[in-house]
Amino acid sequence: MKRVIAIADRAALVSLKLLAALNVLFFLSFLVVLLLAGRAHAGAPNCVGIDLLTALEKNDPAAFKKVETEAAAVPNGKGLLWKLEKPGEKPSYLFGTMHMTDTRVTTLPAAAQNAYDGAGTIVIETTDAMDKAKMMAAMASEPGLMMFTDNTTLSSLLSPDDAAALNKGLDARGIPPATVAKMKPWILSAMMALPACEVARQSAGEPVLDVRLAADAKASGKDVEGLETAVDQLRAMASLPLEFHMKSLVETMKLGDKVNDVNETMIVLYQRGEIGMFWPLFRAVLPDTADDKAGYAAFEQTMIISRNKVMAAHAGPILAKGNVFMAVGAMHPPGPEGLVEDFRKSGYTVTAVN
Repeated sequence: MKRVIAIADRAALVSLKLLAALNVLFFLSFLVVLLLAGRAHAGAPNCVGIDLLTALEKNDPAAFKKVETEAAAVPNGKGLLWKLEKPGEKPSYLFGTMHMTDTRVTTLPAAAQNAYDGAGTIVIETTDAMDKAKMMAAMASEPGLMMFTDNTTLSSLLSPDDAAALNKGLDARGIPPATVAKMKPWILSAMMALPACEVARQSAGEPVLDVRLAADAKASGKDVEGLETAVDQLRAMASLPLEFHMKSLVETMKLGDKVNDVNETMIVLYQRGEIGMFWPLFRAVLPDTADDKAGYAAFEQTMIISRNKVMAAHAGPILAKGNVFMAVGAMHPPGPEGLVEDFRKSGYTVTAVN
């Protein structure tokens, strides 16, 4: 339990940064390649982490039981694949993804693979990242979303100690600090929340799950549709308070290699389909998140709930055609304001598929 508490002491907001990384998938994947091309770690970076849930069960059974109880109360919190049915339409499917290259993530469960293979249309969060020109145009269209356009620099917003921690973290990732001095903190925070091996794989050109699904679908002649634009995602992240982003960046830098533990835990939970357990678990092992309830609420509202409404609205006409496989980040389907409930409200019978 001491190791879990140590993680909490040093990384109160790590779960938020990880979710930021997982939600801004296409832009982040593109940026990793753009910044780190030719700078990936030599050899295979060590990304071995521990499963915090297993550690909690062993060291604090009462806390583990509380996590289980809270997770069970999350609407639609168990499962990755959902069948959507409405009279007059061919059934469609909603699938929760993790925006990573880890083979444990990119290997679809059998039921999801069958649904994907049989679908006529594949829907992902945004198709912009499949077109380099579109991504470059999106980045150039509103530079203030990504970069400080005045005299502000990252180091000017940090204490000397925090600036040193940032530079150390950047050097470890092969990023010269001077090249990102004007970059908005949320971009680096999201990137540093990824394990070094994940960054290396993306830098080498391995696609995250969603990109692979879209690329394979396009190659096989399926229709591929998107629900957002890259600019939509940029605006959402950039709209959160600068103070929140700076705090997240500093905490991520201090976390160092322990980010591997949290990522390992998320992958294990994802494999089990225990999506509703993400937040209860991280609240248990990262108790200091309680001191930033406003930041958490703003993050959830902006990056999950508000985007859910946009996704559901844009998905409507596509789903009406029937036989669709819709793949979005796994944090979007569950919860009282998740996509599963949104689709039920729009007239679909939504059923979990084991």
